Amino acid sequence: MGKALDGRTIVMSGGSRGIGLAILVAAAREGANAVILAKTDTPDPRLPGTVHTAVEAIEAAGGSAAAVIGDVRREEDIERAVTTAADTFGGVDICINNASAISLLGTEELPVKKFDLMQSINSRGTFLLTQACLPFLRKSDHAHILSLSPPLNLSPRWLGAHPAYMLSKYGMTLLTLGFSAEYADSEIAANCLWPQTMISTAAVVNVIGDEELASRSRSPEIMADAAVAVLSRPPCERTGQTLIDADVLEQNGITDLSRYGGGGEPELDIFVDPRR
Repeated sequence: MGKALDGRTIVMSGGSRGIGLAILVAAAREGANAVILAKTDTPDPRLPGTVHTAVEAIEAAGGSAAAVIGDVRREEDIERAVTTAADTFGGVDICINNASAISLLGTEELPVKKFDLMQSINSRGTFLLTQACLPFLRKSDHAHILSLSPPLNLSPRWLGAHPAYMLSKYGMTLLTLGFSAEYADSEIAANCLWPQTMISTAAVVNVIGDEELASRSRSPEIMADAAVAVLSRPPCERTGQTLIDADVLEQNGITDLSRYGGGGEPELDIFVDPRR
């Protein structure tokens, strides 16, 4: 039996580290190729990993990868990434909107520059990357759009926690649900995936909390395994859904999540699961 994603090509925004890289490594084990559009060309003391080390990790997992150094806010950089996928691997089968900016400052404290950054990377970047991939997704027999964004919930508890960040992430979700409806007759699946609890990433250490908080969070591999489960299915089986990683794994028969470390701590969930 062949691998679930054998020969499929992923174009991802971000992916030098964290959840994005974990997804690409897991997909590589299932035979996928990857093109990474990311900014980190040289090491940063606060942010381990570069596009180059990401390519090495993907290739070590059995996949093939190409790095495109660029910014998801720049149309010309996105075009280079999609062209690289077409020239190197013959097209695009999967578009993953992973790149994201985060600031959890309150409305009075948040600088406009940070507000604009979150909207331009999160919502606008999702639109631009998906738009560029669509001509190739139309030609694929395994076309998926996956955005790392949360279920919609207008409860005051969630909205009041961080309105500006919420706007940018809900923008990603609304766009993705819109893509699903717009391309319902084109066999292009469009879904969102979000973690049930905090995930141990550089953002947790540098923006949300610290090393201690990261140590109590689940590993990025839980999102990676859930993403591969979603992307391995035929597009016609699931589209227009906002999915939670633990739910996806449970549907695939994985109920023991202890392998992924921490999780399920109520004080963490206000930043994560908007269903609560």
